[in-house]
Amino acid sequence: MKTASIGLPNPRRITLLVLKDANQPVKQVQVSKPLVVAVPLIALLSISGLIVSLQIQSNQTVNNLESMLQAQQLRFEATVTDKDAAIERLQNEVIALSGQSRDMMDRMERMAELETELQKFIDKYGSESSGREPGKLSSLSMNDSSWYANDGVGGEFIAVHETEIEQLAEDTREQFAEMSKLLDEMERNMPATLQIAEQTQIKLAGTPTEWPTLSQRITSNFGYRSDPFSGRAAFHAGIDIAGKTGDPIYAAGAGKVVTVASDNSHGKYIVIEHPEGLESWYLHLSKITVSEGDEVSKGQQIGKLGNTGRSTGPHLHFEILKKGKTVDPLPYLKSNNG
Repeated sequence: MKTASIGLPNPRRITLLVLKDANQPVKQVQVSKPLVVAVPLIALLSISGLIVSLQIQSNQTVNNLESMLQAQQLRFEATVTDKDAAIERLQNEVIALSGQSRDMMDRMERMAELETELQKFIDKYGSESSGREPGKLSSLSMNDSSWYANDGVGGEFIAVHETEIEQLAEDTREQFAEMSKLLDEMERNMPATLQIAEQTQIKLAGTPTEWPTLSQRITSNFGYRSDPFSGRAAFHAGIDIAGKTGDPIYAAGAGKVVTVASDNSHGKYIVIEHPEGLESWYLHLSKITVSEGDEVSKGQQIGKLGNTGRSTGPHLHFEILKKGKTVDPLPYLKSNNG
């Protein structure tokens, strides 16, 4: 199909001749000149608008993608920061836990040393009363020396990596497991140890080893002697200690006052009952300051020295009975006075 334009005398209109083929008649189409100009312009504007719209949409898409990428990057950075912070917290917690473990092990070591000293004390003073053979209280095993000094720190900085954190945590768990075993064994042994120590303390406090007078000058020993009144051989059941009338008399050991009495032979006298079947007797007193049934402590004043009963002058007749039989008091008193 061929087209041609032929100008008409009307300047505002344009005639278009439409030729389909050579054998067909020519068709004339008259159009307004502004329309001919407007159609391409409208087409051009439509294309331009489309291009602008595509550009705007493209820019929006790019902006959205940039925003998404920035948000993703921020989330990634936050995740990395959180992970680093979590690792740092874990490191600090493990280090603190390790420090607590070391402190506890130090305390356990000191407790074991204290238990050893306590056992030595019991072995020295308490084996007879406890009936227990001297020996170790437990099978506790501690380090040979303290791990860490209290003062002074330093050294090269060596970072703790993630791979080392798990091992440090495992080591810490093993240390606490070991300490748990030690504590279990201590809990099993300490009550018995404390009971023995208490029995030992009671025995030591109750054993009549304290000198009952200010003076330690003995005027007559335990055993056979010439009776000061008759001159005949007689058995002296205690020791006589010189002193002045009114001097204080002290309980040689802790115990219970079982007798407060007076007669022509003993004068005013006191009997104190001690652990292990021991009794201490105090004769010829001028004054008694305790009563029957009183519980007295070692070294407590119980009376005053005198010259009552069968006596030639102021002194204290001091006796010790063990399970009802008189024994020499000097070994008990000398054990406390060298």
